[in-house]
Amino acid sequence: MSFKKVAVFPASGGIGGSTVKHLLPRLPSKDLTFIARRPERLSDALSSGATVRQADYDDDSSLSNAFDGVDTLFLISYASAEHEHRSERHRFAIDAAIRSGVKHIFYGSLGYGGKPENKESVAHVMQAHLDTEKYLEQLSDKNPGFGYTVVREGLYTESYPLYTAFFDPRNPVSEIKIPHDGSGPGIAWVKREELGEGTAELLKRFVSDPKDFPYLQRTVLLSGRRVVSLKESVDILCKVANSPVKIHQVSEDEFAGQPQVKPNFIYHGVDHSKVWTTTFEAFRRGEAAYVSPLLGELLGREPEDFETTVNNS
Repeated sequence: MSFKKVAVFPASGGIGGSTVKHLLPRLPSKDLTFIARRPERLSDALSSGATVRQADYDDDSSLSNAFDGVDTLFLISYASAEHEHRSERHRFAIDAAIRSGVKHIFYGSLGYGGKPENKESVAHVMQAHLDTEKYLEQLSDKNPGFGYTVVREGLYTESYPLYTAFFDPRNPVSEIKIPHDGSGPGIAWVKREELGEGTAELLKRFVSDPKDFPYLQRTVLLSGRRVVSLKESVDILCKVANSPVKIHQVSEDEFAGQPQVKPNFIYHGVDHSKVWTTTFEAFRRGEAAYVSPLLGELLGREPEDFETTVNNS
């Protein structure tokens, strides 16, 4: 059974774009299909000889033939903090892929839950991922010819504004108001570009030797190499901003009520800023503090640390 025809959807976002960039030198362009809501962003991939298609998670008709001719799909999650809508969109895309003949799905999940084999999380943002992971497992059990690999992409360094009340080092404030005191357990931050690179290498290895691929019907975690507490993270941001900054622990309501917070968590007219605070409880439980060596092994080097990425951004 061949798995060489590989697709990425959505392919023009942060993780998708990085995966595309690192897949192109690893696999023949003629075997690659990149699918995005805005395919014009994939001009480099198109010029390299890859197939580029248009599809949108929220457009059912665009997904009906988006995965035709594809054997292996890297499905990146719907970009929001919702639960039910996200889960439903993932299921629709997965069903469309299987109808089109996709035989193996790599699903881009998120790095909450601690150890990759754990199937629970208190983080609201993780619930749609857990639903999707379970759905893939059920489909694999029912369909012997279908397989999956869940890739829990660690919390990427560039997403730190989500956990620091949208702190901006270029316009620093003296206090970061979050419902957390900054102490450990912390986060095994990881550079987003390296998540894409590691995922591309994982896809290449699967396509090259699907029979002996060690992560069939399994969940893996791509994380940074060390855990950094929120306080240590803010201290690093303080250096970058060249301004004193401290964490001020506030209630969940006070966090959600900040004017710079609410607009960033509205999806389909619903404010998710309060439920977002469950991520801080997940931190307290160590859900983002599990370090996996897999990314370093895939990269062939140590992943870049939080301070280096922040300093270079």
